[in-house]
Amino acid sequence: MGGRARLDRRSVLAAAGGLALAGIGVPVGLAATADRPPAPRGRRPISMAMHLHASFSEGIASYAAHLDQARRNAVDVLWWTDHDFRVAAHDHRRVVHFDGPQELEGGLAWTWTAATEGRLTGSAAEFVAAPDAADGPGRALRLSAAGTGTHWYAGKAWNWTHTGNISDTTLHLDVRPEAAGPDATLTVEIALSHHPAGPGRPAGQLVLRYRLGATDAVRHTADGRHGTVDLPAPIGAWRRHTLDLLADARRLWPDLVAGDNSLRGLRLGVTVAGGARGAYLVDRLVFDRARRAGQAGEELRAEVLAGYADAYPGVTHHRAYEVSMVRHLNWFGGDGTLPRFPSPPYRDDDVEATERMVEFLHGHGGVVCWNHPLDVERRDSLARLLVTRDALGVDLIEIGRAPVADHLWAYDVAARNAIPLTAVGVTDDHNGTDWRTGRDRYVTSVWAASTDREDLVAALRAGQAWFADLAVYRGALDLELGGRSAMGALPTVAEDTVTVRLRATDLPAGSILEVVTGDVDRAGAADPTPAIRTGQVLWRELRQGWHDLPVRVGAGAYVRTQVRDRDGAIVGASNPVWLLREPPPGGVPPARRI
Repeated sequence: MGGRARLDRRSVLAAAGGLALAGIGVPVGLAATADRPPAPRGRRPISMAMHLHASFSEGIASYAAHLDQARRNAVDVLWWTDHDFRVAAHDHRRVVHFDGPQELEGGLAWTWTAATEGRLTGSAAEFVAAPDAADGPGRALRLSAAGTGTHWYAGKAWNWTHTGNISDTTLHLDVRPEAAGPDATLTVEIALSHHPAGPGRPAGQLVLRYRLGATDAVRHTADGRHGTVDLPAPIGAWRRHTLDLLADARRLWPDLVAGDNSLRGLRLGVTVAGGARGAYLVDRLVFDRARRAGQAGEELRAEVLAGYADAYPGVTHHRAYEVSMVRHLNWFGGDGTLPRFPSPPYRDDDVEATERMVEFLHGHGGVVCWNHPLDVERRDSLARLLVTRDALGVDLIEIGRAPVADHLWAYDVAARNAIPLTAVGVTDDHNGTDWRTGRDRYVTSVWAASTDREDLVAALRAGQAWFADLAVYRGALDLELGGRSAMGALPTVAEDTVTVRLRATDLPAGSILEVVTGDVDRAGAADPTPAIRTGQVLWRELRQGWHDLPVRVGAGAYVRTQVRDRDGAIVGASNPVWLLREPPPGGVPPARRI
């Protein structure tokens, strides 16, 4: 895969000689040899997209769309971090009674929004007493239109809680045509997920339409991304229609993993042509999700993903979660036990609630990442939480995301206090259309022996990771002590000066490698700011893939590197190595010892 190939390309990190790194006070010497150093101890760089949402989340992406993007962008591993409560369809919409333009279920709203297209001469939507409705007393929606075009009524539940994977989802809808015919039909339109191009089908979002009132037999017709199921609907009579989304998607697009689709959008419409008039009563829309209780949603997700077991050679993918009812946490490598969810599913940003969730997840194995940490904090308050609450107990933190400079500022405060967090990058992509145009497009790479889940989790736990903008920088970064990889480690040293070998490959033309050296004085909450100095090496002055840097330890120090492009933007950053006089009060985690 791309990681191995990139390691063999032209490498580029060595000083031209005699260039002083600002604030360090030690001259940078010329590398002693031009030989390419081997990858550390049999490991290789493995690139990962660590924050992705697909058809068990609320966006338009399918798993296939992300797998296609990974192949196009030479990313080795994908972690599926669908929202946990969405995998379980917890408190997702169950029924819509058509009692009005908005109705509540469990305190959560369903809202209808009207729209028209074409050249209609008239349209109306009324919630009326339902005559002879199969579901008994109550209201129904009467939709009507005349002319040429469609009168739409689109439905949406609070926080997209009507969406979700279709693998176990059947819809039931009661319909009574009042004015119908070949030129006056009712359409139930389901927007599905985005997929790569396939036979006779361009890339894009699939649309499944059920057309009622123009046929006396069930018919399936596919036209590229659009699939239509014609259903009989006798005029003047109520009929309960069962819409089997999975079976119909499978029949319309047999080349796809049909279960890899989300019920992303839903709307009803009366479509007319040639000046005709159409009118339909609709009532009692039921979302029947058969397999979501307990762990069943996760089992269902595993079955869908099994459809891609051999479909994308060279791309490895692992199941994970974004735990969503507290400050968002990505959970990698655990046993997949779903936590308990509150009802209604409101997020609780309380710090202690997040700490309790981190403890729960650690009890079930793996490592935990604090996601988008600046969503409810500013960089100063984030820095204080990292120091005073030991980063809420997490193992990883998303630092490679906009604004990356602010995230790194807070991260350097934690590093100053010898808090060993692994900084990772993030895509947080919900669309799967083009990773390179996303706001956050930082992939994380690790030094690991394989793409097996256990090897990757071990590398993350040890801090053997760096992140980079996938569209700009795809090289490898590392730090070594005494010939051994030490990125992420917290060794105790007695020497006044320690030589750290910096490694970097494939820096972009015109870029700068920046060396960040920070004090480790454990200033704590008394001074929650970074204490760093930076030095720069220009791209045109680089010759080798490594450089030996003497570092004055003082009371304690740490070193990390970062890559700036020709415009000064940070496009990659390594994790640090700490050089300590004594272990931190809590000790050094076993994975970070050398």
